Amino acid sequence: MLDSRLRPLIDPPLNGLGRALARAGVTANGLTLAAFALGVLAVPALALQWWGTALALIAANRLLDGLDGAVARATRPTDAGGYLDIVCDFVFYAVVPVGFALADPSANALPAAVLIASFVGTGSTFLAHAILAERHGLSSAAQGRKSLFYMSGLMEGSETVAFFVAFCLWPAWFPVLAWTMAGLCAVSALGRVLLTLRTFGTP
Repeated sequence: MLDSRLRPLIDPPLNGLGRALARAGVTANGLTLAAFALGVLAVPALALQWWGTALALIAANRLLDGLDGAVARATRPTDAGGYLDIVCDFVFYAVVPVGFALADPSANALPAAVLIASFVGTGSTFLAHAILAERHGLSSAAQGRKSLFYMSGLMEGSETVAFFVAFCLWPAWFPVLAWTMAGLCAVSALGRVLLTLRTFGTP
């Protein structure tokens, strides 16, 4: 929901830094993999309840994830790079709740599981729509130049990051926040289903 509004603010500095990194020989895929590694390292930090360290790793993941696209735009975006980026993003989103479940299984395991299930809903509706959009030759620049069609929704990257930050700042509130986020993801997924059916015809 907020991604398209934030892009005009964050893209100019990211693109400038991306061009500098590209000139230095840094590759987009290298940044994607580095971002993923840092994001996965947040899981043991969360499990050990090192909330500040986990928050720093999550922030680093998101920064590098923004920079990989900027470097790609400064060089030559590829389908393989776009594929690697989205796969790493979705896996990263799913492993963060696992860290909280490990930190306090009795309180966090169920809301973490439901949250991950809700991510399956948002991710599958997003990717399935992108497949149909490609088949029908549709495109969108609302999220900037991307390697696949980005369908907007109630829960996007900006909202996900905001919840992840809240998880780390107020870990005792993880169950409430996770249930809230899962509910919003369910609404977002349902909205995408309805919009897709309206766009491409009912079954």
